[in-house]
Amino acid sequence: MENTSVFLSNVWHDLKQENKEHFSFIPFLLLLCTIPMPLGINNVCLSIFLFSVLYKFKTFKFQYSLLLVIALFLLMIISYFWSIDAKATLKAIPKEIGLLLIPLCFMIMRPFSKEQRQKIIKYYSYAMVIYVVFYLIKAIVRFLLSSDTNVFFYHELVTKEVNAIHVSVYVSIAFFYFFTKEIKSKVDTIITLLLFVFIFLLSSKNIIIVFIVLILIEFFFFSKSGHKMRMRNLIVLGLILGSFLFIGKIKDRFKAEFQSNTEKSISHTVLDLDKSLEGVNVLSIKEAWTNEKFSPNDFFPGTAFRVYQARMFFELFQEENVFWTGYGLNASYKKLEEKAIQYDVFRGNESQEGYQNKNFHNQYIQNFAELGFFGFLILIVLLVLNLKNATKNKDFVQIAFAILMISLFLTESFLWRQRGVMFFSLLYCLFNAKDFFAPNKN
Repeated sequence: MENTSVFLSNVWHDLKQENKEHFSFIPFLLLLCTIPMPLGINNVCLSIFLFSVLYKFKTFKFQYSLLLVIALFLLMIISYFWSIDAKATLKAIPKEIGLLLIPLCFMIMRPFSKEQRQKIIKYYSYAMVIYVVFYLIKAIVRFLLSSDTNVFFYHELVTKEVNAIHVSVYVSIAFFYFFTKEIKSKVDTIITLLLFVFIFLLSSKNIIIVFIVLILIEFFFFSKSGHKMRMRNLIVLGLILGSFLFIGKIKDRFKAEFQSNTEKSISHTVLDLDKSLEGVNVLSIKEAWTNEKFSPNDFFPGTAFRVYQARMFFELFQEENVFWTGYGLNASYKKLEEKAIQYDVFRGNESQEGYQNKNFHNQYIQNFAELGFFGFLILIVLLVLNLKNATKNKDFVQIAFAILMISLFLTESFLWRQRGVMFFSLLYCLFNAKDFFAPNKN
């Protein structure tokens, strides 16, 4: 107890000291760490951060890498004038406001020093550990009450609103902070293992694969011990990591993507449906791409659904001349609903929403479909620039962030969610702000 008190006292002293050096240090950290919390709390933290920046406002410096983020937001606003659903576009703009406010703040305030950036990542990582412990304790309590092992996996572990796939990314950044520490205490090692297991429990197939690849890249190309590794040790490590894919629920989630017409539970499908339904047909990836017609009893696993959505995108762009403009921010739902009627996919009932209410679940396609070619181009340039700077800086946490974003955007419309906007904007600006490595000046 005494050690904990001393630790917390040291943390508070360090935070106050850093805030003296940079008035926006604690507000920025709070904003970053409250992303998994209810949106209202995060909005309050955003207001505090804005106030801290404006309070110390002295000058304004253009930064082209940050202007790209603002350009994406401005294109979203402009899309209102050609949107096929102007009401939906107008309603969606406020949740994208982080794409404007965060880069503007970074162009107003002086940049965080390299040491401050490292401390922000450090305290963010410890905050994620607290979330992980909270979610696990909550799951244990729920299991004791219900005896349902599903509470330890996927959305059941963190709630669908917060989203298991998104939390996988938040926690992955924290994992690589602890994993890349040159000198680890016993506590650091325990935390690293805890975060490692938690990411697998979240059961996001895409993130798990990229996560394993990043671990191997760091271990063999960045760590000192990696250069001394023998092939035998590599094989052993690969077997250990690969074995996680064959454990119960995690194995099922991987297998579900490559099977069709099976007797397995429909809990693997995109929609949370009544398990008592009969005559359910779980579609394969091939069927999602080639079927001329579906039925209300056809249900999509995650990957198959994303393939179906990609198919709808290509068909729409062949049928209509919207290559340069897209349909407008958040306006593609109208077209997806029309396609849902045409192909007779499940469109919901009194207790369950249908597939036509889902977005493209692919940020690249989402940008192209709603903002046109230039919306797609801005996104690509942002990701390339982010990866280029990460490689140049040789900061593996930044490299992990860059690669995770590239991968995540293949399966999620991350920037069409407020939490996604805040997470991407904050870390992108933190890592890519101009003169980041220059000495900090008052």
